[in-house]
Amino acid sequence: MDSITQIVLGAACGEAVLGKKIGNRALLFGAIGGTIPDLDVFVGKLLFNNEIDAMAFHRGFMHSFLFAILAAIGFGMLVFWIYNRGKRYGMTTQKEWMWLFFASIFTHPILDSFTAYGTQLFAPFSNYRVAFNNIAVADPFYTFPFLTALIIMMCFKRTSTKRRLFLYLGLGFSSLYMLSTLVNKYHVNRVYKQALAEQKFDYIRFQTQPTILNNILWYGIAETSDAYYVGFYSILDTEATINKWHKLPKNHELIQGMPKDLETLAWFSDGYYNLSETASLDTYLFKDLRYPLMDENDPNSSIFKFTITKTNDRWEAAPFYASDLNEGAFDAFWTRLKGI
Repeated sequence: MDSITQIVLGAACGEAVLGKKIGNRALLFGAIGGTIPDLDVFVGKLLFNNEIDAMAFHRGFMHSFLFAILAAIGFGMLVFWIYNRGKRYGMTTQKEWMWLFFASIFTHPILDSFTAYGTQLFAPFSNYRVAFNNIAVADPFYTFPFLTALIIMMCFKRTSTKRRLFLYLGLGFSSLYMLSTLVNKYHVNRVYKQALAEQKFDYIRFQTQPTILNNILWYGIAETSDAYYVGFYSILDTEATINKWHKLPKNHELIQGMPKDLETLAWFSDGYYNLSETASLDTYLFKDLRYPLMDENDPNSSIFKFTITKTNDRWEAAPFYASDLNEGAFDAFWTRLKGI
């Protein structure tokens, strides 16, 4: 999920492990631990010259169970060695620091796995990307109540029982909200499956995921042999059905064969992608269709897209910016969220 959410969850883990002993400093170190896995964005850019390789590196090994164990040991030993001096000598143990970093680092990829992006929990032994697709990459209804509880908690002394109370309230509310998103997904999957049956689409597979910043408006995509069918459903809709479908041709044949870089992008998008030609030679628009359109009336309003260009023997990707979407797309998105 987004960085703020991971900081909040990491801080809560720090408080749970060492809050009674070191107070708000446990929140700080927990927040640092919760941020560490996402540093793979910078590590990837240092290791790779190709944007596609760097993008594939994100949520890879540094988001795995193995990394959580190794990093917890390393950072735990290092921070204990630095912290256990002077007046703080003997206040904490090396084991407690290892537990703090393990909890804050380990929960980061677990939380990420509930989004549609996918997380390689079992790297380097497997490149399988775990993605439950039940919560958006950024969801304020999960984050802000949790953050509010931690801010209030910081106002109490480390020995206060109220401090523990607000920690549990933050963890409890966020966990209940996460559970509610799983219930929503179960309902939405039934709606999409029924709608696909009514349309008699000869589909191979389908998936659903919430749109950005909410868990009310959902997006579904069904794959056929030559195209994808995408549609929206809002939990606030008066009818439990999909009122409008868009057919998006795959156009996978635009790039002949399956070069390594395109194979990486196909893996990255879990095979839900299409290609479009541009005015430039050997340059195409790649749309990762796991993520929703911003405007259900505009099949070109994909939220996650970028241009890929062949340079020598490699394909390079140019990053996508939200500014590439027009204001009308955002207006259409919020209007559709309210239901029809």
